[in-house]
Parts: sequence; C-alpha cells; structure tokens
Amino acid sequence: MQDASDPYTLSLSDLSPAQWLEEMRDIGETCGFFEPLGPRHNAAFIEKGDTLLVTFESLPAIQSLSEDARPIGFDLAKANDWSCLTVISNRDTWFREDEIYGFFDQMTDDGFFDDFEQVIFFGAGPCGYAACAFSVASPGATVFALEPQATLDPRLTEWDDRFIHMRRSNFTDRYGFAPDMLEAASAAYVIYDPADRLGAMHAALFQRSGVTRFRARHLGGGMQQSLTQMGVIEPLVTAAANGTLDTALFAKLYRHRRSHALYCKKLFATLESQDRPHLAEAVCAYIVNQFGAPRYRRKLKAYRQANATVEDGID
Repeated sequence: MQDASDPYTLSLSDLSPAQWLEEMRDIGETCGFFEPLGPRHNAAFIEKGDTLLVTFESLPAIQSLSEDARPIGFDLAKANDWSCLTVISNRDTWFREDEIYGFFDQMTDDGFFDDFEQVIFFGAGPCGYAACAFSVASPGATVFALEPQATLDPRLTEWDDRFIHMRRSNFTDRYGFAPDMLEAASAAYVIYDPADRLGAMHAALFQRSGVTRFRARHLGGGMQQSLTQMGVIEPLVTAAANGTLDTALFAKLYRHRRSHALYCKKLFATLESQDRPHLAEAVCAYIVNQFGAPRYRRKLKAYRQANATVEDGID
C-alpha cells in the first residue's frame, strides 16, 4: 500500500488489473470508501472538497491513457480540490447492471449527493452515456459528456452497427435513455465530432432544453485522449462546473488543436480522402513545420510537385 496522504497523485502504473483494484480498494477505504458492484464494476470514493465529481471510467482505458494509470477523475478533482466518486468497469459495459442501479438508488436514498454543494458527472463514449444516464440520481447536477451514445436500443439506433454485441442488453428499463435522464440536470454539455456520422446522430438525440452541444470536428474516436493531450480537458470541465462554458470559450480552448499533432494528421487524412490537394498540401506543410515527421516531408514534396505540374498545365 502506497502513502495515501494525497491519493490523487499516487502512481498505479505497472500493475495487473487485480493489483490495480487492490490499490484502489486501499485508497478508497483510507480516504472514503470502496464498494464492489457485482463482478464487473467497482466504485471508489475520495472525500476532499464540497464539490463532488462523479466519473465513469473503464479500467483498460485508465491503464492505457494515463501514464500513472490513474483515473482521469483523480486529475480533474485534484486540479479543483474536489471530492471524487469513480465508478469503474472492467471493460465497456455501458454500466447496464442491476448492481449499478442499486448503488445509485442507495446513494440517493442516503442523501449522499445532498452533502455536496455541487455535483458534476463526467464520462466519454460508453462512460459518457453512463454519466448522462445516472446524473438523474442527483437532480441539479452538471453533466459533461464526450461523444456519448444516447442508447443502444436497436429499436431506436439500429443504424449504429458498432456495438452489435450490446443489443441484448436492456436500455429501456431504469436509467435507460440517456437524453431523458438529463431533464433533472442544471446544465449538460455534449461534445461530439460532426464528421463522425454515427456519433453525430447520437449527439442529435441529446438536442433538448438545458443541453449545450459543441462540435469538435476531426477529433474522431478517442476524444478524451486528444483533449487531454491538448491540455484543455481540465479547463473545459472546470468552466462547465462554474457555468462559464459557452461557444466562445469552447472555441478559444479548441484552438489548441493546432498544436496537437494527431489532430493535424487526422485533418490531413480527411483532406486526402476528399481529394483536395491544395488544402492537403497546406496542412502537410504545417505538420512538417510544426512537428517534423519525415513521412510527411516526403508527402509534402510529392504534393508540391503534383500541384506545380497541374498549375503548369493550366497556364
């Protein structure tokens, strides 16, 4: 067991899943509580400040995205001196389990959320779905979700063929249709990529009063990782909590994408696929100037030669 005097800074890297959960159990029992929720989920609570951040995260994502294998909730909570409740799945489950329902029922009945001045729910993808769906357990909460699904009920989303294995799961019982569960939230923010057709279709289902949607074009899947690497995930969540997140602030923060190599490379790939050689050349030149990348130097040389040949032919 590590020293848990500041649990948000502990390194949990180089641990097997079982060892990682044991460390989380020790942290939770020392600083708040740890509760298994059936065979596939666990909840860890760290008590700090009067604001509670509730995050939904999967263990594989935590271990692959964080250098120290810490939940992103720990980093967000540390930056703001918040308490943190992290609900962890052992894979992408969309948290559709009776044990999860019972846990949030009990938290509501015990008045757990009422002990905090503010409650914020956070998640991305399947965990973004859960953040929206379970926010109803704390009326008045703020919700911040990255590329969430609205539901995987095939009667509503048969057009989404990415998660066919989940179609036998029940998305029609309690905590089911995520957009409806946001009716009790004080504010909800959904970030999506309009170029991701299926993700954008899910985002459209969240269009309702109290929900603000922001377009993060060309980020595609893995939005949480990209925004974290840009250094904007914490200011975005903090602004959402403060009620200051609007279109202007989002646009200002999203300009950091220009210094994010992966975003620039995705933009270049999109322009290539659209056969827009002059724009592709401009973006390729930007990548070379900003990030180096020998592969893109070769591409840039080829584009310049090809575009010059076309222009000479026009003349």
